[in-house]
This record gives sequence, structure tokens and C-alpha cells, in this order.
Amino acid sequence: MAANNEMTINLVVLGRTQTGKSTAGNSLLGSSDFESHQSPSSVTTCCSLGHSCRISGIIRRNGCELALRVRVLDTPGYPHSSLSKEHVRDTVRSALAHHFGEEGLHLAVLVLRADLPLCPDESDHTIQFIQELLGPTWKDFTAVLLTHADKAEEAGFSEEAYLHSAPSTLLSLLSSVQYKYIFLDNQKSIIKEERAVVLRKLLNFIRQNNYQVLLPKHSKE
Repeated sequence: MAANNEMTINLVVLGRTQTGKSTAGNSLLGSSDFESHQSPSSVTTCCSLGHSCRISGIIRRNGCELALRVRVLDTPGYPHSSLSKEHVRDTVRSALAHHFGEEGLHLAVLVLRADLPLCPDESDHTIQFIQELLGPTWKDFTAVLLTHADKAEEAGFSEEAYLHSAPSTLLSLLSSVQYKYIFLDNQKSIIKEERAVVLRKLLNFIRQNNYQVLLPKHSKE
């Protein structure tokens, strides 16, 4: 993961259509690698890998500052407006194996909208989908990113108040991933300081998992 004074982390963004996966991926990279816009149908139809430039001022090890590079795999949403679950699953699985097969996956970022409720059926389908992709240790390698936090704030919810009012479905999901979650203000997602905060939290999750990596396998024949 680290070469001399540099560290690279591999992330994949997962979630439903129109949750803001591609926008979140762009925010993490500090770029506009992934197409992202409002649409009546799913925008992302294939997997795409984005690379950040060297990012300084994020992480230190043994008293020395390391430059950080972030690689993000953007994926089609599930459920998708035109692709079957099997197609999306196999496409993502193949892309994970192709891009992260040797270095491994550090973290899957499950993107949910903070301004929309997480219903039980949706949660069950999402968890099943991630389990099929990542296997039995998925909880150790998954964090939740709650986008559109600015809209929740506009409705009068602080992060603490939001979680206090959240349905048991969401709280159960957060508990299952050891409360690895981040709120993302979409209005500030392109601001450098906001990205640094999010990246530090993601790195802390990876550190809590002892910098382990998940080695993806190719799609079953």
C-alpha cells in the first residue's frame, strides 16, 4: 500500500441509482472523472476507475508525512433502470478483480441519501448484494456514506439528531458495519477542506481494520 513516502488506497462506491455515487467518487478524487447528473433513468451503466493526484497533508506515519493517492471504482447502481441484478453484480465483480485483484480492496463505500428513508426491503437487497460481491467479511470492508446531508441539515437535523430519529433499518445497518459512517454535504463536496475531512475518516476506518485488504475474485463461470 505504501511505497517510500506514498500510500494508495483502493475504494469502490456502491449503492442505488441516484444516491450520488458518482458525485461522491468525484469528491473523493477531487476531480470530475465520473459522469454525474440528474436523470429519470440510471446514468452509470458500466464500471470506471478514477485516480487522484498526490494529496498531501492527510496522513502521517512514524512522524513523517505521506502523500496519499486515492483510486475509486465507480459502479452502476442496483437496482438499475435497465440492467439486471446479475449483470450489475457480475460487472462489478469483474471490475474489482481486474483493477484491485493484486493490490486488494481497502473499503467499499455504500452510498445512501440522508434525505430519504432506508426501507427494510431496500436494506435487505443492498446487504445481500454487497454480501454476494464481497463475501462473508463484507462488514469489515464496508463504510456508509450519507449524501445530501445539507438537505437534512436544512430540515433542522444535526448529525446527532438525525441518527436519533433514524429508522431501525438504518441503525441496524450502521451497527453491522461497526458504525463506520460519514455524512457528506453535497453543497461542499468539491471543497478541498471537506474532502480532507472525509479522506481522514476513511483512512481511520482502514486503520481500524489494520490496513487489511480484500482480494476480489473473478466472476464465477
